[in-house]
Amino acid sequence: MKNKKILISGASIAGPTLAYWLSHYGFEVTVIEKAPELRLGGQNIDVKGPAKEIAQMMGIEEEIRARNTTEIGTRFVDSKNKTVAEFPTGESIGLTQELEILRGDLVKILYEHSKKKAEYRFGDHITSIDQNDEMVKVGFASGKEASFDILISAEGIGSKTRELAFGRQPDFKYLGLHSAYLTIPKQPSDSKWARWCNAETGIVYLMRPDNYGETRASVTFLAEEDAYKGLSPEAQKQALIRRIKGSGFESERIIEGIHQSKDLYFDRVSQVKASKWSIGRVVITGDAAWCATPIAGKGTDLAMAGAYILAGELFKADNIEQAFNAYENRMRPYVEKCQKLPPGIPWVVYPTTKFGVFVLNRLVAAVGSKPVKWLIAKLSGNKKADQKEIILPIYKVN
Repeated sequence: MKNKKILISGASIAGPTLAYWLSHYGFEVTVIEKAPELRLGGQNIDVKGPAKEIAQMMGIEEEIRARNTTEIGTRFVDSKNKTVAEFPTGESIGLTQELEILRGDLVKILYEHSKKKAEYRFGDHITSIDQNDEMVKVGFASGKEASFDILISAEGIGSKTRELAFGRQPDFKYLGLHSAYLTIPKQPSDSKWARWCNAETGIVYLMRPDNYGETRASVTFLAEEDAYKGLSPEAQKQALIRRIKGSGFESERIIEGIHQSKDLYFDRVSQVKASKWSIGRVVITGDAAWCATPIAGKGTDLAMAGAYILAGELFKADNIEQAFNAYENRMRPYVEKCQKLPPGIPWVVYPTTKFGVFVLNRLVAAVGSKPVKWLIAKLSGNKKADQKEIILPIYKVN
């Protein structure tokens, strides 16, 4: 298809990646974002697998590398900050990958490269959708209206555009956890190592360095699904403080950070299970379609792969239905694979007793020992080097 007018809602990772590739294929692209400007907050993310391939095709790999978070690996520590085991960059058990970047830095890179051809509109959002065989008419909170050939929601897990188009929300699979993310001042206990600490009562603390001289902290813990539902931002802070108070490690420091935080994010950890990703001329992608949660470690891979494939199939296909079907057929197996968690995850990683934490730390120490690392490396080396999680088609422009 050519000369189509496309509206993308959402300017995080999937949205700007879509804008880049759709513009590359000759579509007229507008991106609308509810926030008044780019939302540049967020934690460390890694660019690997299909995301790295796509970054290379976009010519932005070196820009991503230049904005590395400075993290050199992951240390698992006990409640007294004593190292249990450490896993340098690239080791399969650790968190730190070759291309580590803050979410906001990647968003900015993608925006800078996509805005050259796509139009961005900030501070507005979709309030109504009316589609027919010829077009989709969109109403905005600003009072404006416009018509497009295709509407794409590249929003988050709670996408309102998805609800407007499909008439209801998809199924959500709650994983038994709540997570909080925030930025706190750096202290002498911080280094270029990420630190993971299991505390009693099912809490995991993660402290990670960034390239701005601060520390990105996260707190994840076991909780009932609706335990913190409907709380105001201030009530969220107080509830979070009560949950972690007295749990050891650097909980008091994090509590102080929560009091002062201006970027606190606190929510349930849930996967999106959408039975279909398109209806008429409207299609969803990214977290709006398949949020796998940070536990899967595949958010960036899925966002960029989905955007690349959706754009390519729209370019390649003769009509919208054909494009949407091809996009879903290519992406859904990969999404389902990424959403599938190993047995016992996440509960086995969140022991609720002192003995449980002791046992988990001993297991981590064993895995971090030289003999076990050698064995893991030996076994990993037997895998095919060219084995890929998903094959990315090459959509050639004549």
